[in-house]
Amino acid sequence: MPVSAPGPEARVYQPAELNQEVRLHLEAGFPRLWLAGEISNLARPGSGHLYFSLKDARAQIRCALFRGQLGNVEGRPENGDQVLVRGRLSLYEPRGDYQLIADAILPAGSGALQQAFDALKKKLESEGLFDAALKRALPAYPAVIAVVTSATGAAVRDILSTLRRRWPTARVELHPAQVQGAEAVPALLHALDRAARSDAEVLILARGGGSIEDLWAFNDEALARRIAAMPMPVVSGVGHETDFTIADFVADLRAATPTAAAEAVTPDGPALRRRIKELHARLQRSHARLLEQAWQRLDQAQRRLAAQHPKRRLDDGNSRLQTLQRRLERAARMRLDALTEQGRTMALRIAACNPARRISDSGKRLDQARRRLERAVMLELQRHAQRLAVGARALDAVSPLAVLGRGYALVEDQHGRLLARAGDFRPGQTTWTRVRDFRVVSKVVKVEPGDDNSCSTL
Repeated sequence: MPVSAPGPEARVYQPAELNQEVRLHLEAGFPRLWLAGEISNLARPGSGHLYFSLKDARAQIRCALFRGQLGNVEGRPENGDQVLVRGRLSLYEPRGDYQLIADAILPAGSGALQQAFDALKKKLESEGLFDAALKRALPAYPAVIAVVTSATGAAVRDILSTLRRRWPTARVELHPAQVQGAEAVPALLHALDRAARSDAEVLILARGGGSIEDLWAFNDEALARRIAAMPMPVVSGVGHETDFTIADFVADLRAATPTAAAEAVTPDGPALRRRIKELHARLQRSHARLLEQAWQRLDQAQRRLAAQHPKRRLDDGNSRLQTLQRRLERAARMRLDALTEQGRTMALRIAACNPARRISDSGKRLDQARRRLERAVMLELQRHAQRLAVGARALDAVSPLAVLGRGYALVEDQHGRLLARAGDFRPGQTTWTRVRDFRVVSKVVKVEPGDDNSCSTL
């Protein structure tokens, strides 16, 4: 059957549009995932990025790891290595290539830890420890902040400096604990117990970044259950932005870094101080405006009170009476002037209607009309006389009689037609020659050609 063109309701894609929609669906449908396989086609261009394929016995997928994520790569990957790659699926729109944007590469030996992580996560999630309804809100302005982390290292320095900068009024209680190794879990549990007995309003659980083995203490089940049982909200700031632990999922809030955790539990003190100054200035302006409005109302009340005084009312009445008297006198004068002017106008109109006056005026107008007519007739006669003289001179200038007066003659036939060429004459023909003031009747004897095509006549 023939295929018809798509109707107006059908969506017709351009390649770029389709690739964009596929990429959006692909990225939204697949969260960050782990992929196991063998590295092949590894390339290290000058940009510092890594491009490779990850394959198994039946298929392969293109992968890209950008230079900024090289800190999450253990060792130096080579072709043939069995690895675990973490990343997210995407689509390179210009070519329509489906690929994995990697953010970490681990040797395949780390797979057991990942499986243990996934199993514990699934177990605790089924028990509801990750339920969003259990998450507690952080205090807006905490007075006491507990910090559980290593007493040494960059993480504790970043947290303390951020807390001092943003919210110096809070008291910070540091509960140091080992955050890596076999003794890390008991140390963390002991530190959490101490913090639970304090009067802290919020707690930060943090450590710096590292490999999955370095962060493994924060994937412990006992630690996760202890975090869920803490009497105050817990903010986790473990590792880097791309690192996830069980502690992150069970905490009331997960921060990308230790510094971000310190920012999450405190308001922005400098911004808050600026806001307080702004509100104080607005309060002062409002107070000044209200005071000014009160003084204006007082002035208005005093003016109204003065306006109601008996003497003021008598003075106002007297002033209005004098004003009305002046208006009455002015109106009477204006009325009298109007009547006087009206009388003069009527007298002029009566005088203009007098018959003798109208007859005299008509006679004057008749004389004026007669004089104008006479002047017009004379001017018209002069104009026609001039035109006649000019025409006569022009007619005389072109008149044949004037030519005849200079000795020329005109030869005509019996019908009065002018004979001017040799072919117009025939022997025996009668012609009439007009000279000036007479005509000569002739007969053609013969026609003789000559330089001037002349003929002989009698």
